[in-house]
Amino acid sequence: MEVTLLMAMTLDGKIAKTADHFPDWTAPEDKKFFAERTRKAGAVVMGSRTFDTLKKPLPGRLNVVMTRDPSRTSPWTNLVFTQDPPRKILGWLESLGYREVVLAGGALINSLFAAENLIDRLIVTVSPKIFGTGISLFSPEISMDLSLEDIQRAGKELVVLSYKVLKPNAFSS
Repeated sequence: MEVTLLMAMTLDGKIAKTADHFPDWTAPEDKKFFAERTRKAGAVVMGSRTFDTLKKPLPGRLNVVMTRDPSRTSPWTNLVFTQDPPRKILGWLESLGYREVVLAGGALINSLFAAENLIDRLIVTVSPKIFGTGISLFSPEISMDLSLEDIQRAGKELVVLSYKVLKPNAFSS
């Protein structure tokens, strides 16, 4: 199962001003890129705060929302709320036939997957904005080694950076 963390961020590395900041600050090219990548994967995992800013599931893909609230249920067929940990979610998605999943935040969910070394690729669209303060890509401290795979422009203003996550060798001493 390939896990791709796909996030828009400001030049100063923020993914939002606050936890309930609606992602309307990103350019149309970013939204188009996100829609294409998540539809291609077929499944997207996000936290409940990220989902709550959207208000409804992203169409054309399975939306998996991680939550601590066991009472949350979905009226939509393409939306699942779960309290399961990352590894169990990935196993379930794989059993359904998914080969890739896009991780769509927020910082806590990104960190849960990173802490278990489950992220294979990071793709960030860097927007020409600076928030000064706000939410970073990860929280709390995370350490990852990356290898740059690709740099693209999206429209006139965005830069898309694609990185492979360099996984520690399980057999090294």
